[in-house]
Amino acid sequence: MPSDVVRFGNGLELDRRAYELRRSGRPLKLERIPMELLLLLVERKGQLVTREEIIEKVWGKDLFFDTDNSINAAIRKIRQVLKDDPEKPLFVQTVTGKGYRFVAPTVEVQPRPEGDSRTLTRDLASAGMAIDAKAPAPKGFGKAWKVIALAAVGVLALAVVGFVFFYSHSATKLTEKDTIVLADFTNTTGDSVFDGTLREGMVVQLEQSPFLGLISEERIQQVLRMMGRPADARLTPEIAREVCERTGSTVALEGSIATLGSQYVLGLRAKNCRTGDILDEEQARAARKEDVLNALSQVASKFRARAGESLATVEKHDTPLAEATTPSLEALKAYSAAWRIQSPAGSAAVVPLFKHAIEIDPQFALAYAALGRMYDDIGESDLSAESTSKAYELRERVSDREKFFISASYDLQVTGNMEKAQQTCELWAQTYPRDAMPHAFLSGVVYPITANYDKAIEESSKVIALDPGFVVGYWNLAYSYEYLNRLAEAENTLQRASERQLEIPDFLIQRYDIAFLKGDTVAMRQAANLGQGKFGAEDLISDHEALVLAYFGQLQQARRMSRRAEELAQQAGHPEEAAVFEAGAALREGFFGNAQAARQHASTAIELSKDREVAYGAAFALVLAGDARRSEKLATDLQRRFPEDTSVRFSYLPALRARLALHHREPATAVELLQASVPYELGAPNSSMHGFFGALYPAYVRGEAYLAAHKGAEAAAEFQKILDHRGIVISDPIGALARLQLGRAYALSGDTAKEKSAYQDFFTLWKDADSDIPILKQAKEEYAQLR
Repeated sequence: MPSDVVRFGNGLELDRRAYELRRSGRPLKLERIPMELLLLLVERKGQLVTREEIIEKVWGKDLFFDTDNSINAAIRKIRQVLKDDPEKPLFVQTVTGKGYRFVAPTVEVQPRPEGDSRTLTRDLASAGMAIDAKAPAPKGFGKAWKVIALAAVGVLALAVVGFVFFYSHSATKLTEKDTIVLADFTNTTGDSVFDGTLREGMVVQLEQSPFLGLISEERIQQVLRMMGRPADARLTPEIAREVCERTGSTVALEGSIATLGSQYVLGLRAKNCRTGDILDEEQARAARKEDVLNALSQVASKFRARAGESLATVEKHDTPLAEATTPSLEALKAYSAAWRIQSPAGSAAVVPLFKHAIEIDPQFALAYAALGRMYDDIGESDLSAESTSKAYELRERVSDREKFFISASYDLQVTGNMEKAQQTCELWAQTYPRDAMPHAFLSGVVYPITANYDKAIEESSKVIALDPGFVVGYWNLAYSYEYLNRLAEAENTLQRASERQLEIPDFLIQRYDIAFLKGDTVAMRQAANLGQGKFGAEDLISDHEALVLAYFGQLQQARRMSRRAEELAQQAGHPEEAAVFEAGAALREGFFGNAQAARQHASTAIELSKDREVAYGAAFALVLAGDARRSEKLATDLQRRFPEDTSVRFSYLPALRARLALHHREPATAVELLQASVPYELGAPNSSMHGFFGALYPAYVRGEAYLAAHKGAEAAAEFQKILDHRGIVISDPIGALARLQLGRAYALSGDTAKEKSAYQDFFTLWKDADSDIPILKQAKEEYAQLR
């Protein structure tokens, strides 16, 4: 068996156990990747280590980043530290085109007795047993000798244990930059209800701490895939320690539960990831199964205090687990199982598990909150609002951190009040500076809706910095760049996610949209093909294909693709998503002048769902189709149901009321009504996130109002806004029609050259359009009069 220390060269030592390179006893600075590579080369001294082996051993399999340059950089750093000349190597020899070989002679140094505290404790215990069982008593002393001897050993043992306790607990102190990997609990009770459940409970308890930083489930699963293991692999102590090393974490936590007679004994052991040294051990007992969660809370609180967190914050943020989650182990088991598979399986797949947890415990606030989040992910906003509202009612039954989550979710998914959501998220981030979630909410919802895209980029970057394995960070960042037409940076963000093996169906949609904005039909087709048959992507891709076909005036094909998207959504059990697709189809027909088709699609959408985005899309389509009465009714209902909603107040209602004013031939009133939308009119309202329609509608309607008022220059400025913000509008019908409307605006202002150019741009875009589309026929008649 190799020793811990290898000597080579002139005074160089490589200490495997301490994970340290020394020269003449002094540590040399070597980063983690070069250190792992050096350890590999020394272990295989004299043998060729191929570049493929290096990639697999140091980084893991199936990577997509530039490993060649990464290997070269690591070798270069090793040579710099060792002062090794690559032309005349003494240590690391390059085998051109193959790999590397460690060529220096090495000497394995057998470790001297270290006086390891655990070994001393074991030795003392053994000595005590030996004296008690075997040592002969001096004549005349009898039993008194054994008592004295055992007392002496006991005093010495206590002294050593006291030293061990002091040393280990002082060494446990973590910093605000250290991170922790939590392993699965070792369960020897024979009761499967504890499997997965105790780990999730410990996660909830430790996440109450503003000080500690746990590696997220998403990042753990990402690393497991890099290690060639299933994303849902059991996190044994050995695997947890490897994950810990690969993520650059400090501590691996190992939990256990066992029975002792009729009692349950819970243990928690903290180990240094690199050395395996035990830094802390905690233990608690539970007299009954029902008391296990309380015992788990005690263990967690003790660890937090000894890990360096202030007693003040431990006491302030220390809700017992049974109160923070549920007193039911069975409900907690279903809840933990859902989170375990959510990332690889998707949001829709875990809805039944969260629902089962609620069936077991109808007062389980966190399960309602999680269910609301999952429904929102899959576009079921009414169901999301229902579950989130229930969580909000029960929010006093959770920890402080989860209370922030529920309150923010309530404003994001129920009231729609982005101003309040922003305040909650900012206080959340201030209270829990290591939590990525408030930054995710700010970057993914709040700032896009309020048109603050630079702040969205800033917050998305914070998400990735706090948790590089949190896929939402890349998703939000890519969208933020896309909104600003910074397409290369958006693509680069998605590539960074791919390099970390982070993939979600929504990335296919983003790639498709980016390819559309670039005019890259090959990349569009590739993304569409990848979405075929993929749960959670196929219906969305089909809807986006319908949007693009309509954008180019190919309405017949768009209708077929739209029907396919709706059917797929219905088959998947997502009626609200199908309703959103119907609302989008109604808008296309309305904008293009097909009044009857617009009314039919709007009616179908409303029958399927009363979702706010569905209601908005249907109401706008109805007023385009001339049905002002039903449109007004839906607008009034939106105002009544969502009085606080930022999208409703600053986008939906101003656009609807203004379009209704135009229907009644009141352009000045329309312009006045649209003043309310000015603060956020360049934002991405909820409808554009859930249904991919509605962005910049206030600007489009204002342009129409100026046309009706014969103000050509003002109208042209509004339609130009739409063409200048393609990353926000994407393939919404107004992106195509703005070209035609621009031509009409130039006609009013008397600029014939620009008028003709704008019309020609529109006709070029619609060169393959269906000839029977009413607005196209009208445009051709207008253009014919210019000649």
